[in-house]
Amino acid sequence: MLLTQFFYSHLQAVTGRCFGEKDFRGGLENGILLCDSIRPGLVKKINRLPTPIAGLDNLSVFLRGCEELGLKGSQLFDPGDLQDTSTRPTSCRVDYVLITIYWLGRAANSCTSYNGPTLDLKEFEGLLSQMRKVG
Repeated sequence: MLLTQFFYSHLQAVTGRCFGEKDFRGGLENGILLCDSIRPGLVKKINRLPTPIAGLDNLSVFLRGCEELGLKGSQLFDPGDLQDTSTRPTSCRVDYVLITIYWLGRAANSCTSYNGPTLDLKEFEGLLSQMRKVG
């Protein structure tokens, strides 16, 4: 829970946008906030239609942008990790999404031309360690 709140606040700082009343997964499932959080100009067009297909398209564009920034396939979540879980018995894999955001934060922290908000990687690693002890 602390880990999602940590990323929640950092994504809002990076994008200047609020999740509103949605939970973490719900705020990311359409991919718009993720596309807004990546380097300006990397995502040329965001699909703002309120459909699941538009959301999957945005997530795919975001993940391709992450690859362009140097992230490897093993560091990326699957778009299905954010799909609506109300019709599926399996739980959402938000932890994979958090790991991708962590790696994206590391890439931003190491980029000398980036001057926006950055992730506190030490804080993240501490929260991740706490989460592993509890889980």
